[in-house]
Amino acid sequence: MSTEHVHLLPQTDQLRAMHTIVRDRDCSQEDFRFYTRRIIHRLLEAALDLLPYAKREVTTPVGVTYLGLELVDKVCAVPVIRAGEAMEVELLDVQPDIPIGKILIQRDKQTKLPKLYYKQLPADIGEGHVLLLEPMLATGGSALAAIDVLLDSGVSEEKIIMINFLSSPEGLERFARERPGLQIVTSAIEDRLNEHAFMIPGIGDFGDRFFGTTDSGARK
Repeated sequence: MSTEHVHLLPQTDQLRAMHTIVRDRDCSQEDFRFYTRRIIHRLLEAALDLLPYAKREVTTPVGVTYLGLELVDKVCAVPVIRAGEAMEVELLDVQPDIPIGKILIQRDKQTKLPKLYYKQLPADIGEGHVLLLEPMLATGGSALAAIDVLLDSGVSEEKIIMINFLSSPEGLERFARERPGLQIVTSAIEDRLNEHAFMIPGIGDFGDRFFGTTDSGARK
């Protein structure tokens, strides 16, 4: 996918140290939540930087004019249940007044294809930008299905910013072909998918580890 549409967080020593902690299969749930939330905070700040801003003047307490910026477009967030909900708390700390929708997509037991089971979106979602919260981009099937829901609801592809904790090269390449207009923000690009479509080196099942339903695992 074009580098102008994929925004990888700066791979600082501190970020890699936090990744080392959360990727460890022996990481406690407490540490997993703490360090993933720190990384999520960085991801959200990077995503908000991609939104449109305009000049705005304010007067400081000492009576001096400051020429700054303000957000000029509506923005809402849509987490993909349930892993995407892990990003909500940090988002509300960064942008406390942001409207939040929900999308639930699961793999159909018979067709094995992603299927929409639930959606609740802001009524004016088509009027601004959307932050799609989807921590894991592996094959990209579920994320593409979620984006189809947004497009069907009137959102422009160019106004969707998807936030991933991890992204696979295969998933990014698929988006470059099928949804080249949207932006992706991620904290790491993995080496590859294995024969089971698990990300390598991976992190296990993000939702299970964050919400405490299992200690480890893998997610397609």
